Amino acid sequence: MELSGKVIQKLQEVSGNSKSGNNWRKQEFIIETPGNYPKKVCVALWGDKIDQFPISVGEEVKLSIDVESREYNGRWYTDIKAYRVDKASDSNSTPTFENGPLDVDTFHADEEDQLPF
Repeated sequence: MELSGKVIQKLQEVSGNSKSGNNWRKQEFIIETPGNYPKKVCVALWGDKIDQFPISVGEEVKLSIDVESREYNGRWYTDIKAYRVDKASDSNSTPTFENGPLDVDTFHADEEDQLPF
């Protein structure tokens, strides 16, 4: 599943040890979805994903997420975990090369091929 929106809050990173003795880390942040009726959604990054996808407040992001619910003592708890983060600025940027942005209008298909082979 995918979720898009603006990062409006970044919560404190939490870490600990599991019953099996493994270390774990979790970073949660709040995303506000666009539209007439915006929703606020708490999404978590776990472990190495925290370092792999650094997120800052104010960024527009598109998240690939997993939603999972589990029961504990008769109550149900739902987690939304992001496994991929694409920043809006990454997908909308113009490729830049040594001499500035690539100008696609300079190529004309009807010009004769100048390659020697």
